[in-house]
Amino acid sequence: MDVIDLLRVQPLLLITAAGLLGLLVGSFLNVVAYRLPVMLERQWRAECAELLTGQDTDATLERFDLVHPRSHCPHCGHGIRAWENVPLLSFLFLRGRCSSCGERIPWRYPLVELGCGLLSALVAWRLGFGWPLLAALAFTWASLALTLIDLDHQLLPDAITLPLLWLGLLCSLGHWFTDPTSAILGAVAGYLVLWSLYQLFRLLTRKEGMGYGDFKLLAAAGAWLGWQQLPLVILLSSFVGALVGITLIVARGRDRNLPIPFGPYLATAAWIALLWGPDLTRAYLRFAGL
Repeated sequence: MDVIDLLRVQPLLLITAAGLLGLLVGSFLNVVAYRLPVMLERQWRAECAELLTGQDTDATLERFDLVHPRSHCPHCGHGIRAWENVPLLSFLFLRGRCSSCGERIPWRYPLVELGCGLLSALVAWRLGFGWPLLAALAFTWASLALTLIDLDHQLLPDAITLPLLWLGLLCSLGHWFTDPTSAILGAVAGYLVLWSLYQLFRLLTRKEGMGYGDFKLLAAAGAWLGWQQLPLVILLSSFVGALVGITLIVARGRDRNLPIPFGPYLATAAWIALLWGPDLTRAYLRFAGL
């Protein structure tokens, strides 16, 4: 019996493997969440400079991407060695401090690794062995990366949202989460719903209520889930977003004019709908007596 057969017939082994893989991916997502916005800003600055001066500035910029330069301590510049980069274990072994300068390592890094591992294991428990599991894991990891980036920068990069949308359409060809017709209609409806609300809000207040990244993220959710699940995604994300926003205003005295990123709530709601959408919809219909 090979490894594939073992994963197919041993659910606990599959869940464990997915959790361990999630820990590794979570470590990489920490890199993505930090570096991708910097990469985009450097690209935008280079394009603006080229437009203004007519000179290509890319050659003068030091290489900076997801793999170079190597990870290092932001305080002392110490290069992170392989044994210092093992998810969770390295943080515990180092007692949460840099091995060179002793400065504290932010708790966010191990928490993202742990969260990604737990979410990946949960997806494996829910879906079991098969191609839909791999697709749902990709959705989970992309959603987590978008959540982290939006919380930090109020930005949902096209480099993640658009591939997520196309992948959802491709998954519909296998009828894994929805059918192709529902996926196409879901992508279109997801984009147009928030785009219409954005235009109406801007017309009434002359302010921008959300960014175009939110439109693309909901379009991606529609591609994965079909148009039928969009009301659930919108309802869940709006409820949680409003609850968090009101809590921040009341508890912390946050200025109500300061923007609150909506992407994390969309991503969370879409992830919940991916795993439990039909069950939640049926439960609501029974509760409403419909």
